Amino acid sequence: MNKQELIKKIAADAGLTQKQAAAALEATVSAIEETVADGGRVSLIGFGTFEPKTRQARTSRNPRTGEAVKVAASTVPSFKAGKEFKTKVNK
Repeated sequence: MNKQELIKKIAADAGLTQKQAAAALEATVSAIEETVADGGRVSLIGFGTFEPKTRQARTSRNPRTGEAVKVAASTVPSFKAGKEFKTKVNK
């Protein structure tokens, strides 16, 4: 399912226009992005949790040459599925 298909599904399920559904989806995604980017976490009970995770600096290898390459520490977004979501996926 792509973004446009998701918007159509939201509009149909919630009785909204596609324009309203698109605005709601954009606002939701934007709020999650801003919160995680600021170091916070967003927990949607039953669905899952979005939060930033810190990756340690490490040494990796260039697959072509085998040469050691230093990879800097970074912060990446993370999602952990909630119990209800996992149950639905594993039915």
